Amino acid sequence: MDFLASPEFWLALGQIIIIDILLGGDNAVVIALACRKLPPAQRTKGIIWGTAGAIVLRVILIAFAMTLLALPFLKFVGAILLVWIGVKLLAPDEEGHGDVQGSDKLLAAIKTIIVADLVMSVDNVIAIAGAAQNAGEHQFLLVVLGLLISIPIIVWGSQLVIKLMERFPMIITLGGMLLGWIAGGMLVTDPALANPDKWQWMLKMPLDASGDVLDTVKYGASVAGALLVLLAGKIILARRAAAAPAEQQH
Repeated sequence: MDFLASPEFWLALGQIIIIDILLGGDNAVVIALACRKLPPAQRTKGIIWGTAGAIVLRVILIAFAMTLLALPFLKFVGAILLVWIGVKLLAPDEEGHGDVQGSDKLLAAIKTIIVADLVMSVDNVIAIAGAAQNAGEHQFLLVVLGLLISIPIIVWGSQLVIKLMERFPMIITLGGMLLGWIAGGMLVTDPALANPDKWQWMLKMPLDASGDVLDTVKYGASVAGALLVLLAGKIILARRAAAAPAEQQH
């Protein structure tokens, strides 16, 4: 139980909960839409069982993701995807959830929630696997704890979370930058960059005495990732704002 006294464990757990809540807003909307036609007596059952099925599938996906991140170049791909997800959080596409079908049958609603959550969970899975990678041997425990804490918040507190984000847009900005931070740290710890004995044609990161990438390099890359997401998001929003008047004239 020594890990409970580790700041890294609690920091990673906090990051996972924040990621789940920020990226779980869409999932909360899907749950509401899928269950909207159920009789009131069955609505709570649909939400609980649909969410439970989605949690189990997500834990399995994350277990595979954490294993895959040990392979060379996959952290590269994961880091690029995280930056893209972070930018989308800051400058979201104008897309709705009109294609989510409500059902008046309990099992059909549960199936809709699980399938939709599975499709939409790719961003959560990559981000959570990246946040958990610094927790050593307790990565999987972190993931499960993070999900258990954050899922009830998403399901029953989604409206509150959405209102907070609308009132304090800085929360979304900081969330996007957090994803960029995780992406930067993930990139420089890719085995292709951090393993001096293999893939010697690649640029190698400086290592400390224990063979890990230097903390200064990790923090520098994390800061760069956070700033990259912020800058890209601001540029996209500025371009959209500039293009809007031109479109209105046509």
